[in-house]
Amino acid sequence: MTHSQPTNGSSVIVISGLVKQFGRFAALRGISAEFSPGNLYVILGDNGAGKTTLLRTFAGLARPTRGKVILLGTHDLSSVSAQIGYMAHPSLLYDELSGMENLRYFGRLYGIEGDQRCADAIRKVHLDPSLARPVGQYSQGMRQRMSLARALLHDPGILLLDEPFSNVDACSASEMVNLLGTIRDAGKTLFVVTHQAALLDGVADEFVLMGAGKIVSRPLERPLLEGAPR
Repeated sequence: MTHSQPTNGSSVIVISGLVKQFGRFAALRGISAEFSPGNLYVILGDNGAGKTTLLRTFAGLARPTRGKVILLGTHDLSSVSAQIGYMAHPSLLYDELSGMENLRYFGRLYGIEGDQRCADAIRKVHLDPSLARPVGQYSQGMRQRMSLARALLHDPGILLLDEPFSNVDACSASEMVNLLGTIRDAGKTLFVVTHQAALLDGVADEFVLMGAGKIVSRPLERPLLEGAPR
């Protein structure tokens, strides 16, 4: 069920004829699409469908072989990188540092000084900012939540999440879903790659079904798939 509507008629991301090749393999095959602001999009599909590659292209981490990506009105994705929060499937955290130490480091990259915003981001994902032990000693679920805190730290307008619920217990996953719904309701745009799409039934605005490097359909209701793998 659609939970909210775009706040205006503009598009936050426009892609046209998007192709991404790795050698002779085409991960994306001529995709054209537009995505409205203030929505939560759930990206589904089988292994090799192109989901992660599409997310990395939006993040500016995968350069298209052909085609165009316009994000927030510009082709120059580096100029709007501060508006993007990216949570990769690997946590991208420093194992030898605590959660606060990790966020202090990433905060400095965005010009964030002091501990308040770091602590607030950690509390948002229901972790304790005073926890001193290294992230390398966290459970996988805790690592996922800390990785989400890292992506949220600089208050981006676009949030790109790759398998955020991987190895997260049911209670924590529910808390994360509620947080994502709150973030969307605040006007942010979210793209979530997941094989646990049922978790997002109550907050998703649109499901984007991919297959063989293309967008196959964009139903408002979740398609009847059994947990498509990444």
